[in-house]
This record gives sequence, structure tokens and C-alpha cells, in this order.
Amino acid sequence: MTTSPAVPRTKTSVNNPRPSPQWWLALAGAVLLIASAFLSWCYVPALLGDLSIDAFPGGLQILMIIVAVLAIFFLVLRSGRMPSMDTLLDSAKALKALSATAVAFMVLVAIVIALQAPGLANANPGLFVGIVGAALMLAGSWQMASDPLVDPITVRLPGWVEILVIVVMMAIILFGAAYALGQEDGTVFCLFLVFLGGVVAALARGGLFSWISVIAARHRQVLMMGALAVAFLFPFTQNGSDANMSIATQVLIFATTALGLNIVVGLAGLLDLGYIAFLGAGAYVSAMMSHSAFAHIGWKPPFIVVVIIGAIVSSILGLIIGSPTLRVSGDYLAIVTLAFGEIFRLTVNNLDGNNGPRLTNGPNGIPGIPDLEFGAFNFGDTHTVLGIPLGRFANYYFLMLIVAGFIILVFTRLNNSRIGRGWVAIREDEKAAEAMGVNTFGLKLFAFAGGAFLAGMAGTIKAHQDVSVTPDQYIFLESAFLLAAIVLGGMGSVAGVLVGATVLKLLPEKLRFVADYRLLIFGLLLVVMMRFRPEGLVPSRRRALEFHADDQELADRVEEVHLEIAADPDTAEAKA
Repeated sequence: MTTSPAVPRTKTSVNNPRPSPQWWLALAGAVLLIASAFLSWCYVPALLGDLSIDAFPGGLQILMIIVAVLAIFFLVLRSGRMPSMDTLLDSAKALKALSATAVAFMVLVAIVIALQAPGLANANPGLFVGIVGAALMLAGSWQMASDPLVDPITVRLPGWVEILVIVVMMAIILFGAAYALGQEDGTVFCLFLVFLGGVVAALARGGLFSWISVIAARHRQVLMMGALAVAFLFPFTQNGSDANMSIATQVLIFATTALGLNIVVGLAGLLDLGYIAFLGAGAYVSAMMSHSAFAHIGWKPPFIVVVIIGAIVSSILGLIIGSPTLRVSGDYLAIVTLAFGEIFRLTVNNLDGNNGPRLTNGPNGIPGIPDLEFGAFNFGDTHTVLGIPLGRFANYYFLMLIVAGFIILVFTRLNNSRIGRGWVAIREDEKAAEAMGVNTFGLKLFAFAGGAFLAGMAGTIKAHQDVSVTPDQYIFLESAFLLAAIVLGGMGSVAGVLVGATVLKLLPEKLRFVADYRLLIFGLLLVVMMRFRPEGLVPSRRRALEFHADDQELADRVEEVHLEIAADPDTAEAKA
């Protein structure tokens, strides 16, 4: 962690035993914000999840209680009563971000009430108490100065405490995801995103995530087991909701496909704009070998055989497109892969028995694909576990978890292997990599075939989960969304791709009330990301270093020192 320059301390210390006026002002604002949550915000019960009841906080009011409690925690750090954490977290930056979040959240709630109630005359006093509290927090924290911090790697707590931190973090992720997916009101969901973005930004600015990343590195196995437990327990939080589990399953399919593309784009640096064709190839193979009445291939092998065949067919298509085209690069490669995606869509459109063999039924596709059956287990049936009904989509969700786990294992092993290092070398400078003996053509071909293989696996399950396959499911826009998930989440990062895929699949489902502007919002989101965080939401270490401004400044400073040493060694060493 970089250390901020020393500034006058405003927090309580041995030399300053009493908190500053700004500290008391921020504390008063946090207390008022908590008090407002126990008051009614609006006369209209049907608006924003019912904020009309006194002494019984609604969902949005609980979010503000969380913000206020976090602010009080960081204020306690400012008081100097937790010296070990005091030098680890930058409470001033965190308080500013939390205060700004509270102000933005309360103002947006007031605007929604004014527009939908309609009129602020329908707002209750609790809303205005909350606005005043948020404003006091912002005013109090605005003048607080940051303090020098220690490197989080030097702070080591007892092992059980660090493991407990990981467990708590996983529990927050589980219930946060369940809450977000359970919001049917698009306005409430947008307000939750404001809350989530503000809290995450506050914790990141405060340095908490840097500390957690150090803990996670020390307890990597515990983190992996916790992530697996969260993913496995998620369906049990949905109370049998098929709608929510359908979204979750689509997110998993999208994410696993994006992980395959991440090999091609994120590691090898090959811009592929037709990757959706590999997912479609796996889906069509699965559909044509299913027991659908519209499947005209007489061979109906077991599903595990279908998965292997679909993955192999997709990888062969990767080899076919890769062999003649990987001699080109950059924009030319993008154009060729875009053409390949369109060729695939037109081909399956024409295999209808009139323009070609009768395999895909042309534009009508292959409907009526039956659910999978493994022995006596039918994926279309509802199964009750621990009193909680798990429907059809939950069954496919668990199956996709297994596939996603396999793909993540393959990706991480390849990324950390000699092959992965060769891909990164090609991405950074292909000519230099070739000069150093890297088999650039072979590795690029393997990237295309390997990524296509993983996409084909996901496609075989997608066909049964969707019940049908049609050509219009595999258009260029889907390839663009897959690429955007990688760029948004972070190229070369497993966690980044999962986050990016979740954002791009979940937002359209929850923001249907602005369906006409979804592409506009999506474009603006990418522009903002490229401006303020080009490495992605959860970047890999390599990408973070490439885009980190501080590292560039450090490199410039090192270069200056070298030049000074070359000019006058004695003076330069004295300055150092």
C-alpha cells in the first residue's frame, strides 16, 4: 500500500485527548441517520418497499443504518481507541465516501417520493431527519485529514480472527446477493446499487480491501472453501423462486462462457468478436442429440458423452477459424472473428432441409428439448431439501456450479503455467515473445481451441436449460456482451469476469423499466469504466500494475534518479 504524505493529525491521540468539533459533528450526523431509520419516511405504503411505519425500519432504512454504523466504526478509529487498526485503515477517506453515499441516497429517495408519491408533501419527517443527518456527516468528515498508514502485510492478527473475517465477508456476500436478486422493484434495486457502490468505495478508500486481500492470500484455501459454500448455499436463500434462480443460472452460463473467452482475450490478447458461435455450437450439438421431437439425428448418447462431443466440436471450430487467420492480428483478427460469428449464424439458419442437410430446422431451431436425467434424478422436477423447495432452475444451477468449478480450475492452472506465461508474453509483445523462442502460432491456436472447448461445454447445458435453441440466440451482440464482461470485470482475472458477467446479466433483468435505454446505460458504464478504472473492477495483479498511475510515477522517479547518478553520483546518492 502506498503511504500518503504526512499531514497534521486531527484524530484523537496522546497529544490531543479530545475529539475535534468535526468529529462530534460527524458523530451527531450518524446518530441522526440511525434515528431517522426508525421514523416514517413516506405516507404511501406501496412506495419503495413500505417506508411508512414508525419504529419498524424498511429495507432502504436498514441500508442507511448500515452506513451510519460503519461511519461510527471509522469515527471510533479516529478517536484513537483502536491503535492497531488506526494505522491500518484510513478512516478520513472512508468517512468522506460514506457521508457522500448517505447524502446521495437520501436525496435520491426524496426525488423518488416527489415523483412517484407524487410530491414531497407525502414525505414524513423521518426523511428530512435523515437528510440532515447525512449532511452533518458530510460536513464533519470533509475537513478530516488523512494519516500515514502502515503496509497491511506487516499487520498480523491471530489466525482464527483472520479466518473469522473471511467467514463474515462470505456471509455478507451471500445475503447481499440474495437481497439484490430478491428486489422486484427496479427503483429499490437502483438505490441498493447506490448503497453498495458507496460502501464498497468507502471500504476500498479506507484500505480495508487491501488488508482483506493480504488475509485472503494467507488463507487461500479457506477463501476458496468459503466462496464454494456461498455459491452452493445461494439457492437455499431464494425460497424456491424459479424466477430468481433462472437469472442466477443464466449468470453462471454467461460467466463460464466469458471465462473461456478470457483465455483468448485476457491472457493471449486476441480480440475475438465471434466467440458466441462456440457456445452455439455446443448448444446445437446437445439439441441435435437430445430426445426432442425436432432432433433429426438418430443417435442419442448419454449426456456426459454429449458434453464431450459438443466441447470437441467447438474446439475443432476454434482450430478451423484459428489456423488460417492467426497470421493476422489486431483489427484484422477482430474483423475475421466477427465474420466467423456471422457465418455460424447463417449456417445454422440454412441447415433446414431445403438449403442444406436437415439438422437445425433453420430459423425455427430445435424446440421441446427435454430436461436432463441422471438415473432417477430428473432436472425438471422440484426437490425439497431441508424444507426448502429447489425447482428446475436450481437443479441446473448446481450442475453449472460443477462446470464453472472445472473451468475455473482449468483457467487458473493454465494461467499459472508456462503456457499462461507464454500467452501473456504474446499479449504484451508478440514479436519480442517470438524472438525469445515462444511458439506464438501454436499458443494462439491452443488459446482459440481451449477457449472454444470450454464454451462448448457450457453450451451443451444451456440447450437443456433453455428448452430450445434458435439462431437468433447467437448474434454478434452476445459476443460483444461477453467481451464487455471481461473488460468491465478485469481481463485475466477469474473474480473479475464473474463480477462483470453478474453485472451485465443482472442489471438488464432488474432494470426493465428503462428497457429502451439499457444499451445507452451500458455504453455510458463502459465509458466511465475506461476513464476511471481501465483495469476493470477486480483486475489481475498484472493488469493493475499496468494501469496504476502511482507505479508509473515511481518508474519516472527511478529513471530520474538513474539520470542524476549518471550525471553526479555523489550528489544523487546524498539526495537518496
